[in-house]
Amino acid sequence: MKALRDPDHLLAEGLASIRGQYQVPASFPPQVQAAAEQAARRTPDAHADRTGMAFVTLDPATSTDLDQAFAIEAAGSDLLLHYAIADVAWFVADGDPVDVEAWQRGTTLYLPDGKAGLYPPVLAENAASLLPDGPRPAVIFTTRVAPDGAVKLEGVERAVIRSRAKLAYDSVRDSDVPAGFADLAGRIEAAEDRRGAARVDPPEQEVSRDAAGHYTLSLRPMLVSETRNAALSLASNLAVADALHAAGTGLFRVMAPPDERAIARLRRTAAAFGLAWPDAMPLDQFEKRLNPADLTHAAFMLAVRRAGDGAGYQAFTPGVLPWHAAMAATYCHSTAPLRRLADRYVVRAALAVAGGQPVPAVVTEAFQRLPATMARAEAASGQVERAVIDLAEAAMLAGHEGEVFDAVVTDIGESGARIQLCDHAVVARTQAHGVEPGARIAVRLDSADPVRRQIAFQRVG
Repeated sequence: MKALRDPDHLLAEGLASIRGQYQVPASFPPQVQAAAEQAARRTPDAHADRTGMAFVTLDPATSTDLDQAFAIEAAGSDLLLHYAIADVAWFVADGDPVDVEAWQRGTTLYLPDGKAGLYPPVLAENAASLLPDGPRPAVIFTTRVAPDGAVKLEGVERAVIRSRAKLAYDSVRDSDVPAGFADLAGRIEAAEDRRGAARVDPPEQEVSRDAAGHYTLSLRPMLVSETRNAALSLASNLAVADALHAAGTGLFRVMAPPDERAIARLRRTAAAFGLAWPDAMPLDQFEKRLNPADLTHAAFMLAVRRAGDGAGYQAFTPGVLPWHAAMAATYCHSTAPLRRLADRYVVRAALAVAGGQPVPAVVTEAFQRLPATMARAEAASGQVERAVIDLAEAAMLAGHEGEVFDAVVTDIGESGARIQLCDHAVVARTQAHGVEPGARIAVRLDSADPVRRQIAFQRVG
């Protein structure tokens, strides 16, 4: 779970409890591990040699499951993005033990103290990972990016690459990345603005202790290098989605916009934080005013992230345009196959379409099953994430029992009033009769129990 970090392992006992409650797998079955070790020895023999291209990777410093490497070249006024994606399908055969286990897991689960991978580390963090310690098999998406940010998939090929460097977000310099990196990211961002995209990149929540020994939650905004790197994935995913949809195949990421009730709740949350959101301004325009380096703005960005019903997957359906409201575009997931099951099949479809070949029947059939499988996996991931946040909030508030906090009512439901604390990124519920959404109230913290991951407030004013 990437939305919260615990670098000093302050929540170790609580996280162990969450792992047990939600049956987060601690390892892989022996037959899966054995099959992965055998697959890791497989030598690429259907790949072009692209080891002469200057690919690099850019990830968190500690990451070893590297899905993407990139190279950029100028083509007149256009830029060509060569985006190398880990060729997981080269190592994982349909129906083998690794494949069956991946269908059970669906996604990699992230917690502050470690992850439960989709594939065994011998693949995900070694043979299939685009590490710089030797040649690796990959699938290269080549996307043409016009000056206005328009993207078009130019080609897809299996190739062996050699990453020149494992770059880290917090230490990368402009001279380390291929020329055109910032320009390409700027083009994609400008195109998003024109489409009215409303992507939210909330900060990470980080757990620490203050001088008095209390837990605190701080917010770390995304670095410039992270947002630029995300633009590369976005460009590739948009281009792949357009190509697959035109070919009458694919699996797409779809998301409806927040409904009127969610927007109203967000407006009340903005009021709780003292943010001036003009009545006539749509959410996507208001988001562009937010500065993730400002803690109040960052907390509101987290609220936006939780506001809608979330995104899902949809297989190609004739006559239906798959749409992702936050991207304001047709969009797919194809660039993280080491961490998401669906991406492995989208990559295989892109290879077939670009090569003028029919999409394999096993891939087309998988597109029909994947929406339910990924929904189940993402629901499990969401439960774990919510439990971790509940744990962190309870740990942060422990020791502050009896204190009074200002809050704004953001919603009324059967289980009471939903409140947003004005000075903390904490959402809770309390019994508050005779109030309307948007009302500012005072609440007393009656209890904060990290063991049960529960907090309780009482209205006092």
